[in-house]
Amino acid sequence: MRTTRTKALAPTALALLLAPLATACTGSAGAAGSTTVTVTVGYQSKTINTVTAGTLLRSLGYFEEELAARGRKDGITYKVDWQDYATGAPITAQMTAGKIDIGSMGDFPLLINAARGKELKQPTHLVSVTGYNLRGGLNTVVTAPDSKLESLADLRGRKVSTSVGSAADGTLVRALQRAGIDPSGGIEKLNQQPSVGASALQAGSVDALSQFVAWPGQLAYEGRAKALYDGAELNLPTFHGVTVREKFAKERAGVLDDFLRAQRRATDHLRTEPVAAAESVAKETGLPAEVVYLYNGANGIATFDPALRPELIDALKQDVPVLKDAKLVGDVDVDAFVDPEPLARAAAGTAEYPKAVAARPELWLKGQARTQSFDSPRELLKAARGADVRAAYVPDAVTGTLWFADKAVWVAEGPELRAFVTPAGAKAYVAAHQGSGARIVSFAEAGTLAS
Repeated sequence: MRTTRTKALAPTALALLLAPLATACTGSAGAAGSTTVTVTVGYQSKTINTVTAGTLLRSLGYFEEELAARGRKDGITYKVDWQDYATGAPITAQMTAGKIDIGSMGDFPLLINAARGKELKQPTHLVSVTGYNLRGGLNTVVTAPDSKLESLADLRGRKVSTSVGSAADGTLVRALQRAGIDPSGGIEKLNQQPSVGASALQAGSVDALSQFVAWPGQLAYEGRAKALYDGAELNLPTFHGVTVREKFAKERAGVLDDFLRAQRRATDHLRTEPVAAAESVAKETGLPAEVVYLYNGANGIATFDPALRPELIDALKQDVPVLKDAKLVGDVDVDAFVDPEPLARAAAGTAEYPKAVAARPELWLKGQARTQSFDSPRELLKAARGADVRAAYVPDAVTGTLWFADKAVWVAEGPELRAFVTPAGAKAYVAAHQGSGARIVSFAEAGTLAS
């Protein structure tokens, strides 16, 4: 099915423009009296912790399979119109205009989705989760590879690109506040699409970029950026989820159940075949498979589980004041926005997914359909030496955020080797362990020490 791209307008403006139009889930009578129903799904192909409700789900065809089975029972032909967007804002605009039935987006955009839906009398509901990180590691602030900036405090007075209203912007605001910098006046914030911000960073017209998956990992992997701040330092959950128009959920409850069953099947596939899933998403998006695996792999930054876990809903409530301060929403009734009923129906009789576990060092050798996990970074480096490595991943010694081994900052401490996502994280560790002889070493020296 051809992907439709719509130019991103301000959510309220686009919603008001399109509000009089027909709803997205449309039906037409055929010559023989049969009916065709089109279900419109908005997704973000390159926001890769939504893949179980978007890119991967689409490529697997599971939703279409579920709908075909339903169609054989009720005599209706179901079609899916997949619409791809760069961020959650245009999906919300189309949903509140009645043009998209089901959408996926990050936690901050979800709150805007709830607020706009209520405001424009097109209420929406959060019905499932795609990928999450309990510490906030899905969002990262990066800077140029040759930048002299070493910590978030160095951003004072600097130009920073982000997408206002996104989860990455929320991370930036909170991180600056903790660093004692006024988010509104302490930096010059540029509101840009992720791709525009990435280009601006490369051109040197901004000093840093705060973005969500997969932009930070992609830029680092390609040698176009280095991590300055790991969002997991906030230790606040961040996630993406699935939202649905209330009217659609009531009129087509069975179709929504089919979508959630299909999402769960895609989640199962991601868990059991993480390398194949990464390769599939890479093919669909043009992203390097090594970057996709960083986030979506067996030990990736994101954990995939459709459940509306209490800690994630609590985090959503903590996000409301940040968006209110930015004057992007008023009060949001999170409890009213969250609807656990559809997922409960769709997942009836299935086992709960396990909670997130600590990431482990992981090695992906060229030509292999499986990766190898290790108990320590030292073991990984030893195994990688002389091997035909496609990618090597190590968790940050403090936050647990997985990162590329050759892009990490390494610390040697006696016989131990520890990896950190950022220079600031490594320096803080060394300063706190002066008596142990901890010191920062290069990746090459870490490899030598491991052998």
